[in-house]
Amino acid sequence: MVSINDVAKKAGVAKSTVSKVLNNYSLVSEETRLKVEKAVEELGYVPNSVAVSLSKKVFNRVGLIVDIRHNSQFVDEISMQYLTGAFEKAKEYQIEVVTFFSSQFDEMNYKQVTAYLKSQRINCLIIYNLSIENKNLYKIIEKQEFNCVLVDSPITNDRTSSVSLDHFSAQYEVAKKTLEENIYIDRVLYIAGGAGGYITNRRLDAMRKLQEELDFELIVEYGDFNEYKAREITFKNGEKSNAIVCASDLMAIGAVFALIEMDIYRPVCGFDGIRLMGYTKIAMNTVKQNFNLKSKQAFDELKKLLDGEKGQHTEIPYEVCKIDYMDVIQK
Repeated sequence: MVSINDVAKKAGVAKSTVSKVLNNYSLVSEETRLKVEKAVEELGYVPNSVAVSLSKKVFNRVGLIVDIRHNSQFVDEISMQYLTGAFEKAKEYQIEVVTFFSSQFDEMNYKQVTAYLKSQRINCLIIYNLSIENKNLYKIIEKQEFNCVLVDSPITNDRTSSVSLDHFSAQYEVAKKTLEENIYIDRVLYIAGGAGGYITNRRLDAMRKLQEELDFELIVEYGDFNEYKAREITFKNGEKSNAIVCASDLMAIGAVFALIEMDIYRPVCGFDGIRLMGYTKIAMNTVKQNFNLKSKQAFDELKKLLDGEKGQHTEIPYEVCKIDYMDVIQK
């Protein structure tokens, strides 16, 4: 079995330097880091903690990778529901979990991310809301070095499953309900999420279909799931629009309060079903997702991968509804 001493000898560095590289310490020169990474790759070295776990056949440690960058303006209700569901399932399956934020990997290359995760004894990943910016995570999925389950991303392969709702149908239904509840709609402002993302594109496709059916002008702006950006977009386009459809409840909240400041009324709908929406005291249509259930389903799919099944896509149910203040206050 290849040891850390073998890696150090091949790379021409001290054993402690190899350890620093594997654990992603910053105080290592790029030249040294590359030498160590090359030696690790050529020798096929696996850190001892990983090797011991493998030999005991108990190497099931899951990394939960959460993206919170789009929701930094409020307590992230969605991520907390995700994590609660994951922790409950991890306890049921007796699998250890470690939580990471996707921003932790921003300054790493693919090999560094892989080495870091393996140094933490991670062999499975559940990735929530994979962003197109996370090229290294895409490469990890492509290389199939870990069992992976993606929440709200459509990628599947032999070692990767995905769990999501039908974003096309959900966006279509909530927007159609909102528009048909109002008498005259000929111009709709659609505040989309992040440009280029899978979810954004599927929901935008739904709005294009609805546009063809109901024959209205569609104004598309990208709010990046950000309340402030949605507010500014509404100030710019709200007066010349008859209705506003938002790709998240947080953006719907920003749009509603902009309309209040402008002293005009426009029907607004959101997407997600977060409790915070009820505190606007304005009942709005939304797509209510069960994030806790979605995360539990992701763990169930991961268990299937660990049992030797191939990756697959699974859809979960959703509900188009209104969230009102009385629905969210504690009784």
